[in-house]
Amino acid sequence: MAELSLEEIRNENVDLERIPVEEVFAQLKCTRQGLTSEEGKNRLEIFGPNKLEEKKESKFLKFLGFMWNPLSWVMECAAIMAIALANGGGEPPDWQDFVGILALLIINSTISFIEENNAGNAAAALMAGLAPKTKVLRDGRWSEQEAAILVPGDVISVKLGDIIPADARLLEGDPLKIDQSALTGESLPFCMRK
Repeated sequence: MAELSLEEIRNENVDLERIPVEEVFAQLKCTRQGLTSEEGKNRLEIFGPNKLEEKKESKFLKFLGFMWNPLSWVMECAAIMAIALANGGGEPPDWQDFVGILALLIINSTISFIEENNAGNAAAALMAGLAPKTKVLRDGRWSEQEAAILVPGDVISVKLGDIIPADARLLEGDPLKIDQSALTGESLPFCMRK
């Protein structure tokens, strides 16, 4: 396999999971002794921080978004037709149907908004539980660092009960069982071997 630059690794889908560990070290231009602090900073500029991006959305615009879908369009058209078609023969508009359809539209959008908001809150709670700190090997020494500074090529240490802060390959130790059920919904732990 031809060696790629770090920029090429960033821009391509290189499957580092399926190749031998020594080849991973060659591709990432690193060793079992970890990276230097300087190399870590350089890679942080290339790959960016090891954290999920948080998007802030306007709750009001999100709510209005639930009124912009095919079902809502049908209800909106029905409301307009209730006003427009009931005006025949000099009769006043049929406001009861119009208000009733609008109320159903608002109730439908409110329920959808609440469900989506609860799902978003659950995702935020999961993100808050992600590993904020990790034990990383930099400059030949183990130190506790923010997980956001991890980059491809870093060597990390995990022990029983730790939250794994990034995608990783097991270099040494016993096979692991990793509980990903909070993220994937799976009921059984994932087994990871060397």
